[in-house]
Amino acid sequence: MEFAFTEEQEMIAETVNGFFAEHATSERTRAAMAGEGIDRALWGAFCTELGMAGVAVPEALGGAGLGLVELAIVAQAAGGQVAAVPLLGHAMVARALAAGGSAQQQAQWLPQLLSGAAIAAFAQAETVTEAGGALSLVADFVAHGALADLFLVAAGKGAWLVERNAAGLSVSAHVTMDQTRPLATLALAGTRAQELADPAAALAAARATGWIVAAAEALGGAQACLDRTVAYARERVQFGRPIGSFQAYKHRLADMMIEIEQARSAVYWAACALDEGSDEAPLALHAAKSFAADTFFMCAGNMIQLHGGIGFTWEHDAHLFFKRARALQSMLGNGNWHRERIAGMILGDAA
Repeated sequence: MEFAFTEEQEMIAETVNGFFAEHATSERTRAAMAGEGIDRALWGAFCTELGMAGVAVPEALGGAGLGLVELAIVAQAAGGQVAAVPLLGHAMVARALAAGGSAQQQAQWLPQLLSGAAIAAFAQAETVTEAGGALSLVADFVAHGALADLFLVAAGKGAWLVERNAAGLSVSAHVTMDQTRPLATLALAGTRAQELADPAAALAAARATGWIVAAAEALGGAQACLDRTVAYARERVQFGRPIGSFQAYKHRLADMMIEIEQARSAVYWAACALDEGSDEAPLALHAAKSFAADTFFMCAGNMIQLHGGIGFTWEHDAHLFFKRARALQSMLGNGNWHRERIAGMILGDAA
């Protein structure tokens, strides 16, 4: 299969790459890390000025009516700058509402999410106790959980919407490795929640969207690691010549490029498969998430090493990419979990 962006997709890529390169600067990201972990001005501009918050939400529901390929383009651009924005949870919840929310739930929340007036987060719990429509559960590692106005809570086959001010809800923020995506623990104790009209469709949409966004973010981050390292290799001189001219250095850069191109194929294969309703979509999703996240981690590690001593310092941005890469590896299922799913699809009982 030969894949190439359409003119419209090329235009979207140029627009979002320019937007994040201009606004998601290192200074702004570090300021967000020192504060609450989100650049609210950047997120507001993304939602209102750029108008990309609803890129993969149907037009009838107020979105742009595009697909997951376009969403992947946006996520790749954000990942390339390690932008401190709640794109992952936002995309998961918005797509879940579009796929499985009632008309009332969609009308109440989608306009707020797409305008940036509300921040959404996805929470996964292992078990849930339900009594008379009230939920009791604990969900760990909720991205941007301490900042969210709306939670999509998943447990078993159920999916519920929980508002931040709901009685019995408590949120505990944590100091986490990736300070651009702070995590929290969500606890419900007899909390009233709105069950989604079609939980199965909502959860399927949320998880597929999450894997695509995470994989595309990883792809963007990996490419940025390579680009920045290549630029450094041309500037840094040792023994009277640029360090990029040394064979061992070039081999490491070549290894990064090869892995990135394979990850790019995996990410856009998965996005296309979902948009087209292909039978390959489940396998492609697991492949994209596991391969792209591992590629990002490899490239971020190489970025630090190939920058030498400066790459290990707090002042250099290499550590921002490394921490994001490590966090993405374990988020929404680690590589081993996804590869086990692929093995099961291919080998069946033999797996």
